[in-house]
Amino acid sequence: MLMKSSAQSLTEQLAARFAQRIRDRLLAPGARLPSVRQCAQQQGVSPSTVVGAYDQLLAQGLVEARRNRGFFVRESSTGTGPVQPSQSALADAGPALAGNAGAASAVQHRAPLNATALIRGMFHGISDKPQPGMGVLPQEWLQTTFLSSAVRRYCNAKDMNAFSLQYGEPAGDAGLRRAVSHKLKAVSVQAAPEQIITTVGATHALDIVSRTLLRAGDYVMVEEPGWAVEFARLDALGMRILPVPRRADGPDLEVMARYAQAHAPKLFVSVSVLHNPTGFSLNPASAHRILQLANEHNFHVVEDDTYSHFAPVHATRLCALDGLQRTIYVGGFAKILAPNWRVGYLAAPGNLVERLLDTKLLSTLTTPALLEKALAWCVEQGQIRRHAERIRQRLDGARSRSVALAQAHGFSFAAEPVGIFGWLETGVDTDALSQRMLDEGYLLAPGALFHAQRIPSSLMRINFSTTQEPVFWATLQRLCAEQ
Repeated sequence: MLMKSSAQSLTEQLAARFAQRIRDRLLAPGARLPSVRQCAQQQGVSPSTVVGAYDQLLAQGLVEARRNRGFFVRESSTGTGPVQPSQSALADAGPALAGNAGAASAVQHRAPLNATALIRGMFHGISDKPQPGMGVLPQEWLQTTFLSSAVRRYCNAKDMNAFSLQYGEPAGDAGLRRAVSHKLKAVSVQAAPEQIITTVGATHALDIVSRTLLRAGDYVMVEEPGWAVEFARLDALGMRILPVPRRADGPDLEVMARYAQAHAPKLFVSVSVLHNPTGFSLNPASAHRILQLANEHNFHVVEDDTYSHFAPVHATRLCALDGLQRTIYVGGFAKILAPNWRVGYLAAPGNLVERLLDTKLLSTLTTPALLEKALAWCVEQGQIRRHAERIRQRLDGARSRSVALAQAHGFSFAAEPVGIFGWLETGVDTDALSQRMLDEGYLLAPGALFHAQRIPSSLMRINFSTTQEPVFWATLQRLCAEQ
């Protein structure tokens, strides 16, 4: 809130607020600032105060004025922000890239979009309020005693010297790989320990796969909406992204077939179970057709099962149906255990393991043996399984309360509420709404973040575990009415 008693003038405070959000990427390059009149009304100040603040932002080179259009966040010198493919790129890629009803256009960007904006917001501590845009569970939900016990188990001098004074096993701790192999059997994915490679989180696993199987300029199919980090990560590697609309039963198979025919993609990346952000899960018929397309058109499928701990074991998984022939399974423990324990893994066809392992060695050499050994013990002792059961029960209750509060305040969901996230319909532009909610101390995850190109959206992702307070919903309702 702007304070008249502050040592800074209202103009300076307002300019500093916008400047900080721009630097933290909470205001995206290319984003339009509120009009002078609108900003004055929102902040409870005079139009002249807003004009002065915008002038300061102009002087700092953070925004630019566009004639008859308003003030926009300036694109950085590195070219942050989405761009359309050049005409030559369109011509090289074939006629389908020209548009084809929105179902056959590749997307390229100059830099990581604003994929890290939400992550940076988590680190900055917007306020002490529960944050609806967070991608992890609250700290109090994740607190355990068995994690510290597991670490202490391997912290004696003898054990520490045995594995800390030398490089660890290239593929990862053998005990953890055995434990993961056993865990995967519960979801019908048959992977021997020799087919499993540990990683620094699931995102690292996805990166290893991409760097091994792809080269700059290759086409990659990715579900949309989807996690912005995946779009940005692939773009940073120079890939051409083919967004595949995600439906309740799985990806749009007609779009996939047209992409496969026109562009010969090398990879399809899917969150098949409890998809982020919609919560959708793949059905068996769609899964079989995806695998048929992969075989017919010679591409691999990466199944990101990050949310497996929240999902039923009987959910349809591509890797279970395919037997790790054209599929690669990616998982991790951060969501259910501890966000800072960056322990993930991948399970791959036997003929790809050595290539994937070479890529891992080039990126991190090995992975932390202490955490892997401690985690293996937790899995073997059943600690994580029991912990996950408790979390699922608590999440079920939180989801019911959150949905009831949302509906009581006039909101609806664009997808059936399941898992950790809800895909909320607000009826207003959630990019603009997110800026207003920041003023109230809430970090949102606007729908535009989940598209290959940042486009206006009235949807946003909420975390059921952090949307339990009626005051949040009342604030959201009020600001939506003011939009």
